[in-house]
Amino acid sequence: MLLSRVLTLGKHAPYESFHTEIVRYTFHRTIMGYVRNAFGLEPRDSPDTPQISNRFHPWEESPCADLRDRAARIKTLARCPVTGKNINYTCPISGIPTHHSRKAWEDDTDYHKNKTYEKLKKVNIYEHDLRSGRSFPEFDFPAEQGRDRAVNLQNWDLFLYTRQFYSMDTEFHLATVTKMLSYPITIASVLHEFSPYKLQPRGPVTLEGLKSIAALRYTLYPKLGKTSLSNNSPMRIFIVGTRAESQLPGHVWKQLQYLFSERIFEIHFIGPECQLKEPKNTSTPLIKKVDDTLSLIYHPQYFHELHKSGDLFPYNPYKDVFFIFHPGFAYPDTRKLWLDETIPNLLETKCAIFHTGFNEGDITNDVTLIDKCYRNEIDVLMKPIKNVFGSVKWELNDINPQEVYQFNMYIAGFRGKRYHPIKI
Repeated sequence: MLLSRVLTLGKHAPYESFHTEIVRYTFHRTIMGYVRNAFGLEPRDSPDTPQISNRFHPWEESPCADLRDRAARIKTLARCPVTGKNINYTCPISGIPTHHSRKAWEDDTDYHKNKTYEKLKKVNIYEHDLRSGRSFPEFDFPAEQGRDRAVNLQNWDLFLYTRQFYSMDTEFHLATVTKMLSYPITIASVLHEFSPYKLQPRGPVTLEGLKSIAALRYTLYPKLGKTSLSNNSPMRIFIVGTRAESQLPGHVWKQLQYLFSERIFEIHFIGPECQLKEPKNTSTPLIKKVDDTLSLIYHPQYFHELHKSGDLFPYNPYKDVFFIFHPGFAYPDTRKLWLDETIPNLLETKCAIFHTGFNEGDITNDVTLIDKCYRNEIDVLMKPIKNVFGSVKWELNDINPQEVYQFNMYIAGFRGKRYHPIKI
């Protein structure tokens, strides 16, 4: 079988051969799909198969009580972008309350020019799909990758295919899976030897970024170094200001470890929101051991508190890396805490720091602020770029229904400057 041949191509096979097989298989599958469809051989869709037709409901009339409540909350909290008044009108295309009246909806040229209603409609159908009660076979994740099978990290489709995930036949499958996997695979995509992020000018990684990533890969791939590193020394990934990602189950984070099968990982979730379902103990971290190669460690303190107490010392740029998902450095409510406490202590570690943003404006504001406040104290590791492994599921800000975003849409990186210039 052609598919079997594609999957058994070894990682040492020439790239051209692997690429040719992928293209040939895709062409074969497309032709066969056309033939089956032309002759009526395709099986009928089950009533549970997610489609726009069976997932679209105006939120005010939704069969799901929490979405009806959410529509009411939007009307209470949000304001019409045209009139500034409260929202009373539900967009007939998206099914979500967006404007004060139909006239305001019709007069909103930006809304129609940017086709915001299309993204809002995605929000609508994805939320209804999650509550549909259907089976979710896409959550049956694969186990360890065979040594003779290469993983392609160029995009979601190739990654899911070469990792042998359940076939993502619809946008609904992809939306649910990528929202969960975005966190571990974003980390993996930066650290992996087959990372999609290239050195400038072909990519966003700076020379200093290459130095930091190369140091981490020396640990992740001991055979690439001159000496083999002990497997008893874990790689530490610190997730600062953690929120939803700390609630992901262990088998989701295990997908990160599967991509570096020879390494032991400790993932440290740091921040007051990391133990929402656990009793908080500020003196002892909560440790959840997934298996012998992966431990999840929860610290309900702020990072600067742990740093000043020395609980995480010593730091090692070869074995430690920081990720911050949607920090909102420039957001007024959190800006002071980040700038006065967290960032200065992070820079002292001299370890690589990568952060994501909800959209281009979000990441740009964060990067601009860090550059303005710490220009002489940081090395830029990665210029802002769209994250290859951002979630494809659209989300909605209830306070401003015009604001539609995706988790981890953009990514950038920096580090505390290792060598400061000397004035002569």
